[in-house]
Amino acid sequence: MAGIEYDSKQIRELMDKIVERTMRMDLTWDWPCGVAYYGISRAYEVTKDQHYLDLMKARVDEYIELGLPKTWTVNACAMGHCLITIYEATGDEKYWDIVMDKIDYIRHKALRFGDHVLQHTVSANNDFPEQAWADTLFMAAYFLLRVGVKLKDEEIIEDALNQYYWHIKYLQDPESGLWYHGYNNIDKSHMSGFYWGRANCWAAYTMSRVGGILPEAYLYPKFLDVVGSLNEQLSALKTLQTENGLWRTILDDPESYEELSASCGIAAAMLAKGNPLHIKYINRSIKGIIDNISPDGRMLNVSAGTAVMKDRDGYRNISKDWIQGWGQGLVLAFFALLLDYENVRSDGAL
Repeated sequence: MAGIEYDSKQIRELMDKIVERTMRMDLTWDWPCGVAYYGISRAYEVTKDQHYLDLMKARVDEYIELGLPKTWTVNACAMGHCLITIYEATGDEKYWDIVMDKIDYIRHKALRFGDHVLQHTVSANNDFPEQAWADTLFMAAYFLLRVGVKLKDEEIIEDALNQYYWHIKYLQDPESGLWYHGYNNIDKSHMSGFYWGRANCWAAYTMSRVGGILPEAYLYPKFLDVVGSLNEQLSALKTLQTENGLWRTILDDPESYEELSASCGIAAAMLAKGNPLHIKYINRSIKGIIDNISPDGRMLNVSAGTAVMKDRDGYRNISKDWIQGWGQGLVLAFFALLLDYENVRSDGAL
């Protein structure tokens, strides 16, 4: 679409470096790998570069041979994204069997509260009783939706949309349009109550994908909440973009550092939404993101794994010195959408 300014050759070269650097990481079967390999999956789907698929498939086969976790968690379900892609490319049922095992866990075994809302889990323990985190949308809800659409299973689709609906109700501030990191259903609070950048990235990116993958999405009432939420969120996020085309780890805190995983996810959401009014913000983000990629393909200035912190300094002081799987994956997801922008299906006037 006219107006997006990028060099496709440069983007492809950067994707090659990022994929190669990502595959040098010793990622295990959990959410950092899930997000990283989701990015590689998206890169493969858009470019059809067989090398990307071969690298990812070889590592997944190694994981399977070594033995997968005996107990799933919400976070570990993020690995299901790359399994969908590998299965679609190879037709090998062993990958789909693992997908469906994860779906069985989410649907029938995962901890839930209230109106069947998934509690965020990172281990076999009940770490965060009756807490909803924005992260769950990427790790589980979006995964549920992808599988539901593939199977044409309305119950799975409705479960996925229900997760979006209640996470919107629990986590989005109706006044600002921004998202909190987490919600505690026991004391009805947002805990520390900050607008964490990556939480807004998880929400914006996954909501922006719903209309593009769900056939006749407009016939699902809860989809209209997704559209409304995303519209409000993106209109708020554009006002908080820094002069470098990025977003901060606490979005409305000028003393918080610019954080690249959030910036990639938010920019990708703007691309997927397809609103021409966002083009100037996307163009600013392209330069800002590219400027934060090392010569060997490492996404720089990505914050480490972050719980719902107790205070502002807790977020400000999270390390951003190391390579992270989610930074690698989200920049690849952004670049994949950039290369595929002319084929993005917007939700029209919704």
